[in-house]
Amino acid sequence: MAKIVLDQVDKAYSNDVKAVNNLSLEIEDGEFMVLVGPSGCGKSTALRMIAGLEDITGGEISIGDRVVNDLAPKDRDIAMVFQNYALYPHMTVEQNLAFGLQLRGTSKAEIKKRVGDAAKMLGLEQFLKRKPAALSGGQRQRVAMGRAIVREPQAFLMDEPLSNLDAKLRVSMRASLNQLHERLGVTTVYVTHDQVEAMTLGDRVCVLREGLLQQVDTPQNLFDNPVNLFVAGFIGSPAMNFVTAELVRDGGTARVSFAGYELPVPAEVFTNKPGLEDYVGRSLILGIRPSDFEDSGHSGQDWPIMAVHADVTEELGSEINAIFTIDAPPVEHKDTADLAKDEDEEDSAIPLTDNKALWTARVNARSRVRPGQSLELAVDTTRLHFFDPESGLAVGHPEAATIEPVSA
Repeated sequence: MAKIVLDQVDKAYSNDVKAVNNLSLEIEDGEFMVLVGPSGCGKSTALRMIAGLEDITGGEISIGDRVVNDLAPKDRDIAMVFQNYALYPHMTVEQNLAFGLQLRGTSKAEIKKRVGDAAKMLGLEQFLKRKPAALSGGQRQRVAMGRAIVREPQAFLMDEPLSNLDAKLRVSMRASLNQLHERLGVTTVYVTHDQVEAMTLGDRVCVLREGLLQQVDTPQNLFDNPVNLFVAGFIGSPAMNFVTAELVRDGGTARVSFAGYELPVPAEVFTNKPGLEDYVGRSLILGIRPSDFEDSGHSGQDWPIMAVHADVTEELGSEINAIFTIDAPPVEHKDTADLAKDEDEEDSAIPLTDNKALWTARVNARSRVRPGQSLELAVDTTRLHFFDPESGLAVGHPEAATIEPVSA
């Protein structure tokens, strides 16, 4: 096992485009670090630079106590798991698992032991004599992981290893990966564009955007305390709702006003967000997560109410996503524009109605709300998020000042 350190690492191409820009990141010994972000953000490039498959333009990469800038991939003592499995089709599972060890001159007894241990750990014992063509996608990916495990490297590097699997299999493979990491304790760097995968797997998650580090933290802290509009909108499913709002104060009571609604802002929010008081009487961007709404009839809390009209409902069994419009235009900002661009690439969005913002509330299934019905939503105002309308940075976040802006 080993600590991995990236110190001001750059990757620039001949046209002066930087795929990775001044990336500094410490991945602790035994940590499961996930690199996440939209397509083209530099996450796979960063992983390939750690592996030695891409040369770095500037900075320094260390694995353990060695600077590896000039080391060949085979000398870095790492093992990679790729999206496409990369198995030898003419070899059996057992031969695929053993091949890398044979190249390194490992003894037959040691190879047999390691292959047997990996096969037992991954549930592959009954498949050892089969060839890859006779395996399912999930079984092939387990073989690819087994081939990395038998190496007993200092670190595992995984580049979207589950993206070729169907949704149900991805869930079970995520659980298997968690169990493997718990058992092996090997430093792991994992790349994905799926933020749900990132949140469920990572000890910490590093959010990248256009080659720049946006925020690195535990999954829960990223969700609860995003550093800017981009992280707030990227982390969490469904995404955070945004609107331009006015923060006002009458006497001792502060309120945020938007689209014909007014919500009180509790004193504890001002305490937890230093500098928010400076925005009183000014416009800012308000963010509310779908999970911070509840059908007022089932909230059990004395929360303020927003009366809305549910245009679309998504029934998920244990909960319902109620989708509605508010009488305000979508927020126009570089951060939200980049989020919308990524959504267009990944999924087709529901079209906007008359330039009104589309919001989502996640409510209990007992709500029984249906499309076309009125709905009273209770709002947990202790969890409101506020962002500066120009910079997009979260008001009161201690790390906001350290974020390097993305060019418009």
